[in-house]
Amino acid sequence: MKNTLFDKIFRDSNGEIVIAQMPNLPIIVWVAASLLKLIFPTGVGNTGLDVLAFGSLFTWAWLELFQGVNYFRRALGLVVFIGIIASRTVGIDALSL
Repeated sequence: MKNTLFDKIFRDSNGEIVIAQMPNLPIIVWVAASLLKLIFPTGVGNTGLDVLAFGSLFTWAWLELFQGVNYFRRALGLVVFIGIIASRTVGIDALSL
């Protein structure tokens, strides 16, 4: 089988096209913490949930960046990684639900 650019970007080691996958633990924790932040909009609970949500999304992005199954997933990890760092640097909470 000839390795084309498409194959390198979108196929995993088994030859399957992978764009989306079932959510893993960091994404599930990020969604749960982000939703709970809506219930606790202020105070220590919100701050703790914010740290948990940020850490979970940071972990997911880091894992995708260095262990993604294809170049698309690694690029997605890089984009999210840059996005969450930029949102914290600028002070925008754009990635939170």
